[in-house]
Amino acid sequence: MSWFAALRDTARTGLTLDRALTDPKRALRGAVAVALVLFPTLALGGVALATSAAMGAFIAGTATFQRSFRPRASLAVVAGAGLGVSTFLGYLAAGVPGLFPVLLAVWAFGAGLAWAIGPTAGVVATNTVSVMLIVVQLPVSATAALGHGLVAALGGVVQAVVITLWPIGSWSAQRDALADTYAELADYARRLRQDPTAHVDPAPFMTARHAAALTPWQDRHRPAELRGLRGLAERIRPTLAALADPKVGAPEEGPERDRAREVLAAAAEVMDALARAVRTGDPVRLPRSAPTLTLVPPDEGPRLQGAARRSARRLGGLLRKAADTLERGDADTITTPVIGAGGALHKPSILRMLPVALRTVRRQLRPRSAIFQHAVRLAGVVTVAYLLARLVGFHHGYWAPMTAAMVMRPDFAQTYSRGVARLAGTVVGVAVSTLVVQFTHPGEWVLAALAVLCIGGSYLAFQTGYALTTVGISTYVVFLLGLQAGNPLTTAFERVGLTLLGGSVALVTYALFPTWQTARLGERLAEWLAAAGRYAAAVVACYEDPAAPRGRAVRAALLDSREARSELLQAMQRADAEPGRHASGLPGVSRRQVDRARAAVGHLGRVAVLLEAHLPAADADPVPGTAEYAEELRLATALAGAALLTGQPVEFGAVREAQARLEERLAQAPAGVQRDVVRAGTRLLGQAMKDLERALRGRVDVRGPQKAPFAPRSPLLEGRTGGERRRGVRRRGRRPPASWRTRRRSATGGRCRGGRGRPRGTGR
Repeated sequence: MSWFAALRDTARTGLTLDRALTDPKRALRGAVAVALVLFPTLALGGVALATSAAMGAFIAGTATFQRSFRPRASLAVVAGAGLGVSTFLGYLAAGVPGLFPVLLAVWAFGAGLAWAIGPTAGVVATNTVSVMLIVVQLPVSATAALGHGLVAALGGVVQAVVITLWPIGSWSAQRDALADTYAELADYARRLRQDPTAHVDPAPFMTARHAAALTPWQDRHRPAELRGLRGLAERIRPTLAALADPKVGAPEEGPERDRAREVLAAAAEVMDALARAVRTGDPVRLPRSAPTLTLVPPDEGPRLQGAARRSARRLGGLLRKAADTLERGDADTITTPVIGAGGALHKPSILRMLPVALRTVRRQLRPRSAIFQHAVRLAGVVTVAYLLARLVGFHHGYWAPMTAAMVMRPDFAQTYSRGVARLAGTVVGVAVSTLVVQFTHPGEWVLAALAVLCIGGSYLAFQTGYALTTVGISTYVVFLLGLQAGNPLTTAFERVGLTLLGGSVALVTYALFPTWQTARLGERLAEWLAAAGRYAAAVVACYEDPAAPRGRAVRAALLDSREARSELLQAMQRADAEPGRHASGLPGVSRRQVDRARAAVGHLGRVAVLLEAHLPAADADPVPGTAEYAEELRLATALAGAALLTGQPVEFGAVREAQARLEERLAQAPAGVQRDVVRAGTRLLGQAMKDLERALRGRVDVRGPQKAPFAPRSPLLEGRTGGERRRGVRRRGRRPPASWRTRRRSATGGRCRGGRGRPRGTGR
């Protein structure tokens, strides 16, 4: 994509407005909390303290509108505490010549690192930089600085109190997350009727899991219908895939396939009913097609046989159990490994999260980290914009660094889309508010009332678009600062000019020192390949010893695979919006090959889902040889991920040898569903690995003269001993994979070495 097209698309995205509005009651609640802070402080403490208190209440309210499943009151308190600390330090530094720019750079760098914790932490930390710039204008004494910091923190406390006393939709986010999971399952069942190999979107499952992590208070007060349903949804997902797949489920054509389509259609309607009941809290109303889920058709038509019959039986049982759980609120139906009191995923308190957050941030302190690069960019942009505004001599110079801080984001698309929206929204908001002040000359109390009204409109427009939200924020700040003396028209021109200055500095800096997501696609793909291999190996190993505990291992591997896939998809989505042509992040691999390899890894993960759907019961007969095959699969995918990053050929010869040995043992095993499922599943895994080899076959070998066959410190090989990493062999002294014992392939991938890339044996 050219720079012109990339800038055009990002600008269009930033200026796009939706018709969706934030919950009006929540917006009103946030504005009321700001008013409860602003008006008493204005009456008792004057304009300066009122400005600090109102900004603290505004930013604390903004934190409660971020996408987070933690209690909103705790978010407001934490945001208020951060604002209080930044305000106090800012006022102290303003009294020492030359110290405030240093503090600003350090604080901005820390705010950039906060993105490692999550988007909510990153947004709140960036807002503290803006508040520091707005309220800190003149040096004061240490006592006065402490007072400003306390009233800024008071804004967060008031927001928390109002949220506690006026609860609105306390569990709406958790309900929506769980309902979206069942709605995705219903849509997945309908897609399987037409495409038996369709993929499910794991994003709703990941969101539902985050929503299910509860604090002890939430676990005691959550609605009964939110208990247990997520675990059932996790079991329904592989069952649907196993029923529809022609290799391990219903045949591709014939009466059984028609019967499978009927079952899938009925299951989709039942899951739609479950989603509606969860979202609204009303009793579940099963559709008339629910009896179709029984194994015996109403018209005595064709019946499912073998593995398909078992999948249909499990599907009907799980859906009936979900309906019963929703009606009775039975808390004993959670079927996935959970931690915490009452069978809930444990969400630690914010104080307990501090050591975890510090370790997360510490891991990002390396030059190649995207978060570290963002932190450096943010600190540099904010400091440069502040110094430029001071050199120009504008009285309200804080608008330039404030704009730069609000524009900067870790990726190109968000930075430029928000930059355009910020510039447009600020110009409109400043112009409108300045005209109001210039022609009406309102008093202090009227300006305070207008500020509260504008912040309520900003809260209401959070889901409409960032441009409209910026209009409300700009008018709020102008009315709030209009309480202080000054010429409104002159101030308006200064603010517009400084906004353009700060936004331009931010956008130009990102263009000169970017962080391209395209260059990180290879690392994300390698991580997903290794995680998908661990997941498939964990599932296959369960067939060797059905009685052994296996739930936690399979579950942990599945979560790792989902997380790795999600990070790859996010990187690809951001890379598609970037300008120019950048490397794929893999030596000798094009973007097209990355896409084909991604499809192959997705097929590998889907086969693991099919095998998980048919996991044997504890009293089932073991399938010998599966543990050895699983170990070879885990090791080979980890080595393949490391080979992707180091430019080596990706080969799975060792897995094919293990599969041949497994086939010999399966031929001697007694007939049964488990044996047939393992045979079909391992063959599908072999086909997925062949597709991956074929997708990367034309890459250029860039290994050079190094001795080690792969990177010895690759994070994909964590958990292995140093000798294993050096020699590439498994424990117990087994020989290396066969692919290392064969002769290495040609470095040209079957093409001429000295020509223009023509295939051998062809003419000009």
